Amino acid sequence: MKFTDGYWLLREGVTAAHPVEVLDVTSDSGGLEIHAPTQPIRHRGDLLKGPVVTISAHAPLPDVIGVTFTHFQGEEPRGPRFELCADGFTAHAEHDEDHATLTSGALSVRVARTSPWHVDFLAHGRVLTSSGPKGMGIMRDAAGAHYLREQLDLGVGTQVFGLGERFGPLVKNGQVVDMWNADGGTATEQAYKNVPFYLTDAGYGVFVDHPGRVSFEVGSEAVSRVQFSAETQELTYYVIHGPAPKDILRKYTALTGRPALPPAWSFGLWLSTSFTTSYDEDTVTSFIDGMRERELPLSVFHFDCFWMREFNWCDFRWDPRVFPDPEGMLARLKDKGLRICVWINPYIAQRSPLFAEGRALGHLLRRPDGSVWQWDLWQPGMALVDFTSPAARDWYASKLEALLDQGVDCFKTDFGERVPVDVAYADGADPERMHNYYTYLYNRTVFDVLRKHRGEHEAVVFARSATAGSQRFPVHWGGDCEATYASMAESLRGGLSLGMSGFGFWSHDIGGFEGTPTPALFKRWIAFGLLSSHSRLHGSSSYRVPWLFDEEAVDVLRLFTRLKMGLMPYLYEAALTAHTEGVPMMRAMVLEFPDDPGCAHLERQYMLGPDLLVAPVFSDEGDVSYYVPEGTWTPYLGGPPVTGPRWVRERHGFGSVPLLVRPGAVVPVGAVDDRPEYDYADGVTLRAYGLERGARVPVRAGRVAFTVVREGNTLRASCDDPSAPWGLAAGGREVRARAGTGFLSLELESE
Repeated sequence: MKFTDGYWLLREGVTAAHPVEVLDVTSDSGGLEIHAPTQPIRHRGDLLKGPVVTISAHAPLPDVIGVTFTHFQGEEPRGPRFELCADGFTAHAEHDEDHATLTSGALSVRVARTSPWHVDFLAHGRVLTSSGPKGMGIMRDAAGAHYLREQLDLGVGTQVFGLGERFGPLVKNGQVVDMWNADGGTATEQAYKNVPFYLTDAGYGVFVDHPGRVSFEVGSEAVSRVQFSAETQELTYYVIHGPAPKDILRKYTALTGRPALPPAWSFGLWLSTSFTTSYDEDTVTSFIDGMRERELPLSVFHFDCFWMREFNWCDFRWDPRVFPDPEGMLARLKDKGLRICVWINPYIAQRSPLFAEGRALGHLLRRPDGSVWQWDLWQPGMALVDFTSPAARDWYASKLEALLDQGVDCFKTDFGERVPVDVAYADGADPERMHNYYTYLYNRTVFDVLRKHRGEHEAVVFARSATAGSQRFPVHWGGDCEATYASMAESLRGGLSLGMSGFGFWSHDIGGFEGTPTPALFKRWIAFGLLSSHSRLHGSSSYRVPWLFDEEAVDVLRLFTRLKMGLMPYLYEAALTAHTEGVPMMRAMVLEFPDDPGCAHLERQYMLGPDLLVAPVFSDEGDVSYYVPEGTWTPYLGGPPVTGPRWVRERHGFGSVPLLVRPGAVVPVGAVDDRPEYDYADGVTLRAYGLERGARVPVRAGRVAFTVVREGNTLRASCDDPSAPWGLAAGGREVRARAGTGFLSLELESE
């Protein structure tokens, strides 16, 4: 929310009070507490005036400091609150005549005890960001609403990223961003996944610990500051020191939760019925058999909304007119080697038998007068499940358990954004704070039931809405995009922005959701889709099987699906990194190259894992421009090396895409290309690219660890399992190992 009228004035009706000096400080082993009046204390008479701001600082983790500022402390605390992790860390607090300081690892917050008011965040003696005079404030608008606001300085040239899955420019400087989940598609400023966390390329990130509406003005209202505000009496934010962007993500996800590791089968190709298309078991079987006949590897089949009867969403019952034998059908599909996904949402239509049941049991969200909240948008008379009630969560989960017993493997957890505020939750939660948080409880409920019945690393959802912490329940997809190149590009921007917000796994609808893609667009989107974390063919009113576009689309899908399956040893290690460190599989270039100023604004290319550069093609003709960082990069699909830093312009056919290997990388490539689940070490080939003399590169392929060393013009490789058959390749030459061989060497051409 904007409060000022230019530099000098407040907007009409707005009043402001800002801390101006420190009255007193209390420090202990864990933190600081400061009382700061909002006018100078010149004599005792000034002590009778308010307001006074209470500021406390604490540190849940090393290199992370939380600052809480409060106006009235008598407000009854109401949930929800983000579930944060702390390891029992104790920070160091001290104060003297000049400063009060709290230190956590390399990060310190320092509050000046003398005028003017100033709060600095420092690391290694360098100021990362500051809250200066009139930065922190108690603001009231013309209607009397009460806000707390903070402004943190932006250094010259500092770029801001994150704030959830946002489809506008990747760099958020100059934007106004409101944290309010909405079903706005991929072409507006609205977002399905709002995350009140931003990451900078200046050594720090900021997480605002408020699940409701938080407004960010990123170098917009005050062009040299990031401003954030919320309608509340107390607001907490955390400054997180990196120093590198990937380090910031590691620490942010240590605080808010790391992504679970999806099952290996989920990285294969998903095929959907699409949304409003007509289908039955014969239709589904024809698609699956058609994929097999054309040697197109398929891992998951997804049934979208109309697996249930119209107006009954959700009753979690197969439409008996179309699917009279669901258990038999699922068994037949699973005999074909497929996993099964079905669409669900958290809404219960009035016609669904579950409406009367949920109403009688008190599991549906109610208005303050006790009546069930309903409206007619999306489903006639629909209500929402009240996930703040443990009994309601168990009830909802029990309906899903019946589907798991039938043979369903996972769920597409659609919606969760359209959540009303004129309601009363079972646990007394604040409706405004629950609007964004609702999706966290919804997806956690579904993910927990999958984890319970399928196992720790066998649970996966396909979720649309999210908030901070929702990264714990992967996978997320980009929502309703159009079948256009512009929408393909905005989808990529959204995915990269989400990755900069702590989410490790992300997908999108190949070909676009709304409308039917042209054959050319569909083929271009296939390459992008199969070089993403997760890959799904899905649409709205038209099917997405490739032979309906043209025969070349079949070839393109086969090429890139098999390419991804062969890369699974490499991709699964990137997935493990996302799970254990919070660094996403699909990485904005600035994450890998924070010291290259040419990478900050790049939003039409990305790194897939640490070593593969992907630049999707956004034109029928195949013209593409992309940036190559320093070093000599090797096109994975063949072609001359490319030396950077420089921009490259190329033209690619439908069976090609810029896919470059980072210099000094060793990429493990599997011996299997028709499925994502296999022993990645069995027959793996280690492909070495541009290793310098003396380089020593550790690499894993599933259960086996390898080491590749360059000694002069010789590559030498060894593994910790002498019985594993594997190979070593470089410069187009390859040496295969025999069973019982744990060491290989390959002579390189003279340089």
